[in-house]
Amino acid sequence: MTQTAQGEREERIQEEVDLQEVTAWAAGLEALHARIAHHFVRSEPRQRALAYLKGLLGDLERKNGWQLAEYIGDATPDGVQRLLNSYDWDADRVRDDLRSYVIEHLADAQSVLVVDETGFLKKGRKSVGVQRQYSGTAGRIENCQVGVFLAYASPKGRTFIDRELYLPKEWVDDPERCAEAGVPEKMAFATKPQLALRMLRRAQSAEVMPAWVTGDEVYGSDDPLRQWLEEKEQPYVLAVRRNGRAGIEWHGQLWTLSISEVMALVEPTAWQRHSAGEGAKGPRMYDWALLALAESTAEEWPRQLLLRRSLEDESEIVAYRTFAPANTPLSVFAKVAGTRWTIEDSIESAKGEVGLDQYEVRRWVSWYRHITLALLAHAYLTVTRAQAVEQGQKKEREQP
Repeated sequence: MTQTAQGEREERIQEEVDLQEVTAWAAGLEALHARIAHHFVRSEPRQRALAYLKGLLGDLERKNGWQLAEYIGDATPDGVQRLLNSYDWDADRVRDDLRSYVIEHLADAQSVLVVDETGFLKKGRKSVGVQRQYSGTAGRIENCQVGVFLAYASPKGRTFIDRELYLPKEWVDDPERCAEAGVPEKMAFATKPQLALRMLRRAQSAEVMPAWVTGDEVYGSDDPLRQWLEEKEQPYVLAVRRNGRAGIEWHGQLWTLSISEVMALVEPTAWQRHSAGEGAKGPRMYDWALLALAESTAEEWPRQLLLRRSLEDESEIVAYRTFAPANTPLSVFAKVAGTRWTIEDSIESAKGEVGLDQYEVRRWVSWYRHITLALLAHAYLTVTRAQAVEQGQKKEREQP
């Protein structure tokens, strides 16, 4: 097949995919809403939840209270606010249905759970959890809230299955401020890795069985999180800070060195070139090295140190701790490490497509309700697109 013919065929498939998305949109959303409808005892909040999902998925410039109300057909945002603030429903139960929906449609033997956080820029000091803190979104310290998210990535698609709001210690130590924002009484301070572990425990309890877990150095540098994964024999590839310590054997002796010092000991022949997965411009190629760590683990499940080196700047090296069955190929570690970036893409698309960050709420329960419904809308988009692509590819294979 010529390149021109192949291009025309791919365009035709995409046109069919777009048409299928539009055709199936309403019916699919009704079916998704039916999964969560029983969490809303009264009919009014039940229907408002469906309208809210439609608004989040609608073609709106901004998905705040006023514009969502206008899209729904309300004269004021009062109904939207009641859904988020005062109606009787449990966002955690909807979250459980979200997780089941994602696994049902995207489950794959090569799935990866990815943990990461994002900032939500806010003004003032009334919104729950807001303070001046580092925001990866802005790349600097800003007045913001921070949410920690757990995403499910598979060859079929990637979206979220859980979320937690990070509550800074300054908030936890101020009961009056917490009470005003509706924070549950006696809420204990939890670090971001502790929130991540909380979500991973929930996934494990729900029998979500990923092939791998990955995350950046905030999570990989946390000993209790890694220890829990190892106790569950859960393979992981987690980035770590350079000032972290690692035990290695060097010339017959055991040493405990910083990650930076270990990097300096890598032999030139240890580096191999592998892809970290497909990017916007094709395969993302790096040089990789894998070093055995002299740390007490079973031979069948060794701890190792994975290093990723830039092709353009050899001084640019990222380190990961790994835990996986012995003889796992270096190329597999590289691909799992690259999967971590998928959650950044998912956060960006959730903000741009379903208004993840466009809420106007201040209280604890309202934050969880909006975020949960936004993640449900994002999951719906992901599943619908995956199904449409699969159907388009099936038709393509059936054509002579």
